[in-house]
Amino acid sequence: MKLLVDNCMSYRLAEGLAGIFQSQHEIVHIKAKFGTGSLPDAAWIEQLGKEGGWSVLSGDIRIAKKVPSRELFLRSKLVGFFPLTAVLDLPVHRQAARILTLWATMESVTNTVASGCFEVGIKSTLLKQIA
Repeated sequence: MKLLVDNCMSYRLAEGLAGIFQSQHEIVHIKAKFGTGSLPDAAWIEQLGKEGGWSVLSGDIRIAKKVPSRELFLRSKLVGFFPLTAVLDLPVHRQAARILTLWATMESVTNTVASGCFEVGIKSTLLKQIA
């Protein structure tokens, strides 16, 4: 699985996940992939779509809920995982624990669907589909 972690999530989270899964998955923070400058969502979404095979872990649920960005995201054949505010409010080590708890499910979804947006909740072992 190729997973991009966006600016709304910690760089340390991306680096930790990359370290854990270094020989199995490509996990990168958006700043490491596209640089530290300001990059509009549409630009990185389109680029990942062109490369193909990417999933996204994003704290910006507006991408999944607002019509123009959601349509672009789905059209770009991306699979997105969007932690709810309760997850985002956790310290980074607890966010990592939450992601690791759901990792097998996230991997399965990524391998099963062509595109989609899913909520990462605070307690459930399931992912709720947004789009």
